[in-house]
Amino acid sequence: MSTRMVTMAPVVALACVMFGASGVLAQDAGGTSTAQPATPPNSTTANPPSSQTPSVQAPSSSAPLPEVQVIQEQPKPKPVKQAAKPKKAPAPVSAAPPPSPAAVEAAEPSEIKMSPVAGSEIPLGKVPNGVASTTAADIQRTGDMTAQNVLQSRVPGVIVSDLQGNGFQTDVQYRGFSSSPVNGVPQGLAVYQNGVRINEAFGDIVNWDFLPSNAVSSMTVMGSNPVFGLNAIGGAISVDMRDGFNFQGAEFDVRGGSFGRIQGSGAAGAQSGNWAMFIAAEDINDNGWRQFSPAEIHRMYADLGFKNRDAEFHLNFTGADNFVGAVSASPVQLLDEGWNRVYTNPQTTQNDMEMVSINGSVKATNTLTFSGVTYYRHFQQAHTDGNILDVADCGDGNLCLDGEPVTTASGPVSASVGGGAPFGSLDRTSQNADSFGGSLQAVEKAKLFDHNNQFLIGGSIDHGHVAYGARSSLGTFGPNFTISPLGLDLTGPDDISPRSLTTTNDYYGLYFTDTFDVTDRLSLTVGGRYNYARVSLEDKLDDESDLNGSHTYQRFNPMGGLTYQLAKGLTFYTSYSEANRAPTPAELACADPTNPCLIESFLTGDPPLKQVVSRTGEVGFRGETSNAMKNAKIDWSFGLFRTLNQDDIISVASPTSGRGYFQNAGDTLRQGIEASISYQTQRLFLYANYAFIDPTFQSSLELASPNNPSDDVVPCSGDPTQSCINVRPGDRLPGVPRHRFKAGFDYWLTPKWKFGSDLVAASDQVFFGDESNLNKPLAGYAQVNLHTSYDITNHIQIYGLINNLFDHHYGTFGNYFDTEEGSEASLGTIDFTDARTIVPAMPFAAYGGMKFKF
Repeated sequence: MSTRMVTMAPVVALACVMFGASGVLAQDAGGTSTAQPATPPNSTTANPPSSQTPSVQAPSSSAPLPEVQVIQEQPKPKPVKQAAKPKKAPAPVSAAPPPSPAAVEAAEPSEIKMSPVAGSEIPLGKVPNGVASTTAADIQRTGDMTAQNVLQSRVPGVIVSDLQGNGFQTDVQYRGFSSSPVNGVPQGLAVYQNGVRINEAFGDIVNWDFLPSNAVSSMTVMGSNPVFGLNAIGGAISVDMRDGFNFQGAEFDVRGGSFGRIQGSGAAGAQSGNWAMFIAAEDINDNGWRQFSPAEIHRMYADLGFKNRDAEFHLNFTGADNFVGAVSASPVQLLDEGWNRVYTNPQTTQNDMEMVSINGSVKATNTLTFSGVTYYRHFQQAHTDGNILDVADCGDGNLCLDGEPVTTASGPVSASVGGGAPFGSLDRTSQNADSFGGSLQAVEKAKLFDHNNQFLIGGSIDHGHVAYGARSSLGTFGPNFTISPLGLDLTGPDDISPRSLTTTNDYYGLYFTDTFDVTDRLSLTVGGRYNYARVSLEDKLDDESDLNGSHTYQRFNPMGGLTYQLAKGLTFYTSYSEANRAPTPAELACADPTNPCLIESFLTGDPPLKQVVSRTGEVGFRGETSNAMKNAKIDWSFGLFRTLNQDDIISVASPTSGRGYFQNAGDTLRQGIEASISYQTQRLFLYANYAFIDPTFQSSLELASPNNPSDDVVPCSGDPTQSCINVRPGDRLPGVPRHRFKAGFDYWLTPKWKFGSDLVAASDQVFFGDESNLNKPLAGYAQVNLHTSYDITNHIQIYGLINNLFDHHYGTFGNYFDTEEGSEASLGTIDFTDARTIVPAMPFAAYGGMKFKF
């Protein structure tokens, strides 16, 4: 269904343009909206810089600007004005052609939402947390069609990691907390789209591949703030989408390049009086640079809005139909034979999603505003994962797994069924999730004791219902570690028997904040949120199963902070906050170390897990300076943070191959610094940011680590035949680089030709499975990307992109595997002696394309 809607996008886009044209006529005839002058850049394919995240705009020319009309509802209508003629550009460059009045987009406001729902904005200078924003201009600047990569470039604490081996389903890691599409990753960030929580119901995962990059208006990353609800222990990410009020015109983009990449996208927006509409779609086909790793991405977003002086409402739809080959980590010895080699295949994921939401606000009085959002979301996933199955002859001619008979519905499985080839399993899981809910809040801005004050109070309800299924079938390994099915669906032993489970989540929240201006320079903010979570699980195949049960969690989380304007353009901030997250159904159903499960596949038992509670302190400075004479601006920030997690949840490898479980791991600490700076003139844009993150365990633990190659592993206390590691306070958490540095620039060589580059660098990280830090970590890396564009006409632009310019080979994720099993599955082609596996980064890649704007 989603693919058909994507195919319709060009038709709808044309309708938007026609809709916009009729809107101009209607407004000229006496419509209620009043056109306002706009100042587009001289290069028509570049976006104007936003007030939050500037982007370079082409040097102005001496040519007069034609009148540009943007139909937009304003609180106080004013007569139409002519755009002022610009002064001659000081730079010695040739004059650019007159700009086109097409594709005009409003600049982002320099205000930050203090809750997921619109209407809670306060000026950036009054926000007592570390905060960073990116805009549509940042996405278009680099040409990257994955929104999370743009966050990585511009937000100091963000790094993107790849657990699945496919660039469309990567993890966003902020301050050592993850927002991932993988169910086995503990989720420490709350993510919202237009005020709707998009952490999926089953495992709180976030499918970043559902977001059309050309529909994103802005993304804001904020440190821990309890008002954003469950999972905000590390912070929150708010994604706001475009609409027809802030984007008018049409743009189309076609691109091709390395590894069979072919893609097209389109977006269009228009306004007519009090009504506006917007639609965007992206279609991407990629053969994948690794073996068996194709991707087909079809996603779209549409919005219909209404706005007058006292109210604004939006009905929007998001849809996606995505298939990815998620080929995961490969042994380093295998990668030495070919950087594109894959270990165990097939590994695929099919994701489908449809979401409808309505958000709006009503101004009840001059100071009181009500706002809210309601939504329905359907998510369906089918995942196939090929794995090694460590079975052997029981001694009676049949197969056994860990001493237990392997069975099908017909009985035991003969050891001769594989014809002597190594055995594997094809593990298939499915999710069918329905979620709905909403939020309602009131914001009062009346003065308090004759001082400016903003008081916010609200509540939210989120309900999720998931039908989950899992089954495993027997197969044998062939060339290239590919598993061929034998047509035998396994019913035992219990670890791999079929599962059919339903889960129900009910999340309730009540929250408030108050920002009070003590003086013109000093502002105080206090607030808090009460969270109540109920998670129920029901085994559809066994009424007596340990899976059956209901778990409840509740907590009130306070926050408080202040900001002080030390001087013009210089602000100090500090805050303290608490937040919590409840264990997900996936974690609760896979928490028994004696009955482990395939993290993406099987659920077996549900010993209770404790909720995670975080306590965060922040202190920092932010500032800006500008020189109107030189048309230059500098923005910068510097902050320190410290987050202590109580009863943190981690995933642990099981001694049984390919399986694991979740457990509370005591206290963990993530602390560090963040710094960023950007510089902008009319021809040049520069940015740089750095983060140091020290992630450590704060409790002593014994963890199973069956494939750890260190000689210092010890026998497990519960089972001396298995290998464990002893984690001590101060040991580093796995998968978190301590140092991360990003920098980049754009430079206008002429009014039509722009060139830019971006650097992402990260230090080493501890392998998963080496939480006691016994082995050498996964090496750090640095990657350089280039982008350039040239405006052929006012409406046509050509561009080129290069990723990983120096073809640097490095890994973004690492863990360990069983070398003996791997050697057997290789059919004698490789004798594995190195237990390390990594997800290799994409090598050198080049792309070219053309943009059209109207």
